[in-house]
Amino acid sequence: MDAPRSRLSPPDVDTTKPSIARVYDAFLGGKDNFAVDRAVAMEGMRHFPDRGEGAHNNRAMLFRGVEYMAEQGIDQFLDIGSGLPTMDNTHSVAQRIDPAAKVVYVDNDPIVLAHARAILQTDERTRVITADMREPEVILNHPDVEGFLDLSRPVGLLLVAVVHHLADAEDPNGLVDAYKARLAPGSYMQLTHFCSCAPEMRELEAVLLQMLGTGRARDMPEIVRFFDGLDLIEPGVVHVPEWRPEEPVRHPLDLGGICVAGGVGRKS
Repeated sequence: MDAPRSRLSPPDVDTTKPSIARVYDAFLGGKDNFAVDRAVAMEGMRHFPDRGEGAHNNRAMLFRGVEYMAEQGIDQFLDIGSGLPTMDNTHSVAQRIDPAAKVVYVDNDPIVLAHARAILQTDERTRVITADMREPEVILNHPDVEGFLDLSRPVGLLLVAVVHHLADAEDPNGLVDAYKARLAPGSYMQLTHFCSCAPEMRELEAVLLQMLGTGRARDMPEIVRFFDGLDLIEPGVVHVPEWRPEEPVRHPLDLGGICVAGGVGRKS
């Protein structure tokens, strides 16, 4: 039997079924995943041979977005669909710029709660809750959100690589709009999403839907729609390596560069 690699296995974690957070961790080359999660990642890489580069590009844009927002004075962040903690995280990036920055991590996988609490137990400026992004009122009214962040002030809302796990029937636009409606003026939203800009993305989508039950690629206009009502920060919605890169980007982009698109928008 393949022994789990994960460092923590809470009793309410089903290790026989893949989870979004653990599959993403496997794509990133992490160790907090199980054989069933690695099988999904390996099959995805077989059909979309970027060797996880798209996941790394997405993570790098997350950090650039958090840095940008913190530099604009944002000192509280709500990271929904945060996934498993890695070597660098939203709070560590934000707190390098502002040591007083607060972060709430939200994920529907209980293993995220266990791992994050173990890592963050001495950090009084972070909270972690288990909740599903499909229930915005549950999240926004949670005592560790509403009672920790000041939602009457600007917040950095992070929806990074999570909205593409919503089916069309679940009204992803309506859900994103519900979060935007609760943001105070001056808030920012960062969102990234699988982009159907290459035929190979449909193969990856098929693998994820078959093995994970979720994961949909949408085209650029659909991704731009999520930012309706916000002022897009330059360069707008682009492939994630092109969003305010720290070094020159080589074109044409490879598969790992075009598979995810996103941007940052500000609420006036």
